[in-house]
Amino acid sequence: MAHSILYQEIHQQPGVISELLANETTAVSKIAHTIRRKFKYVVIAARGTSDNAARYAQYLFGVHNQLQVALATPSLFTMYDTPPNLSGALVIGISPSCQSPDIVSVLREGKSQGSPTLAITNEPSSPLAQTADFLIPLHAGVEKAIAATKTYTSSLAALAMLSCNLQPGGDRLEHLNRVPQIMQATLSNLSGMMNRSERYRYMEHCAVIGRGFNYATAFEIALKVKELTRIVAEPYSSADFRHGPIATVSQGFPLILVAPTGAVSPDMLELIDSLIGLNAELIVISDNRPAFSNANFYLPIPPGLPEWLSPLISVLPGQLFALNLAEARGLNPDRPAGLHKVTETL
Repeated sequence: MAHSILYQEIHQQPGVISELLANETTAVSKIAHTIRRKFKYVVIAARGTSDNAARYAQYLFGVHNQLQVALATPSLFTMYDTPPNLSGALVIGISPSCQSPDIVSVLREGKSQGSPTLAITNEPSSPLAQTADFLIPLHAGVEKAIAATKTYTSSLAALAMLSCNLQPGGDRLEHLNRVPQIMQATLSNLSGMMNRSERYRYMEHCAVIGRGFNYATAFEIALKVKELTRIVAEPYSSADFRHGPIATVSQGFPLILVAPTGAVSPDMLELIDSLIGLNAELIVISDNRPAFSNANFYLPIPPGLPEWLSPLISVLPGQLFALNLAEARGLNPDRPAGLHKVTETL
């Protein structure tokens, strides 16, 4: 049976990241050298999947570069025509297609206020790329499936490259260069397991939980589940989930937990113990045996990856889970109902 376009693009991701690293490492180093010490914080304009990449940047630049990262509110620039003061900001726009006018407007305003601007895009000739002072092309090739996969992980890798070069030294770039190999190993390890996704074909709602660097992963997996399967999937941090939403958990309630080894592991393990006590149905993405020992469905990732890079790996099981669940529900994963590849918002 022929694989879907989405399946093919999920499996292209190791090659895409390799291409990005091979072609842009030197250029990103030059960008970082040029803008270093010319800004005090970061503002990121993005929508949808790219917004989830921006959530990753909040932890990435916060932990490794001691930079505060704010997510832009594009409606202030368009609908309300009251743009905020962006002095001292590095203004980044993340968009695979770069066609959305509201994202372009944020960078245009940043540039007019004298702030350095950077576009992360798969379309180097797009309006966003032409507006920005600096550009990091994603090298993802044409993304034909409506649900974004390879442009998401390449956006994460582009942000990781920038972070490493803004504060050079250490072995972070060496770890980043290992990511394509680890992605390939992850996809290979998962290949014989995904038919078990059919167990969840009749679920109508679920929650997806992560924390720290993988807060972004929880949002991205929830988005893929919603886009591809029509299931209501709500993302939370493990902390926020305790502040009310945990009251919705009853016997058999499905939860996807993104719990790779890292600083937040003790918190995630404590939550998993609580959910076991509530008889929840646990789908666990982890490299940590205590996290997955009581899982109803365990989706493994390789051990040994630094936590700051784990979102590039831990999202892969979520992408495949959403794809296989869509097919189990009789849906076309390449053409989700009501969605278009390019969405333009004002």
